[in-house]
Amino acid sequence: MSGPECCENPPALSSRSGHGSVLELGGFNTYVSGPPTSKHAILFVSDVYGYEAPNLRKLADKVAAAGYYVVVPDFLCGDPYTSDKPLSIWIQSHGTEKGFEDAKQVVAALKDRGISAIGAAGFCWGAKVVTELAKSDNIQAAVLLHPSLVKVDDMKEVKAPIAILAAEIDKISPPELIKQFEEILSSKPEVDKFVKIFPSAKHGWTVRYNVEDKEAVQQAEEAHQDMLDWLTKHVK
Repeated sequence: MSGPECCENPPALSSRSGHGSVLELGGFNTYVSGPPTSKHAILFVSDVYGYEAPNLRKLADKVAAAGYYVVVPDFLCGDPYTSDKPLSIWIQSHGTEKGFEDAKQVVAALKDRGISAIGAAGFCWGAKVVTELAKSDNIQAAVLLHPSLVKVDDMKEVKAPIAILAAEIDKISPPELIKQFEEILSSKPEVDKFVKIFPSAKHGWTVRYNVEDKEAVQQAEEAHQDMLDWLTKHVK
């Protein structure tokens, strides 16, 4: 996960972004959007820039508009990555193992609220957390968007239906690795899968796009629709 790709085009974080609100869920400040009475929830696990990224919250609102209760917890605990320190240092106190344990708390809190089906989408760093959730019965569907830290062996353990949306230009998870993921998933007919590599897309394109760049927005929106289609298919 080292290298500049993970950190390119950092968002201008804003606690006021989005149409939803922030409340406590499972012990974490959490951006929530959508009908709180819905029995179907979607958990977003952010990239290293955390839950205040405006494009991430905008996407949460878009999924919420389809009728889901969408939750975006602050698993980085108020300490998103900044260029002040090397990523290799920051990641030491923000491991995905802890992210997974934290995510399980939020899943439990959602179930306590009467949620009957949960999907999870992870971006970059968050994709590893979601992959861990997908190895158990915690969630009904997983979506990985430009994943980081996910290994071939992880795919062997996946149980939940999984979609992988990847970039053609990605040193962290290059197309060769994504194709290996697909091969392993293909050998597991009991696991529904969808794998797509987006031509000319760069790592982070689904949430770190420039809103002024029409082509970048279209490319991101195509991935958003694929994600929503997958969640709609399995979280019901």
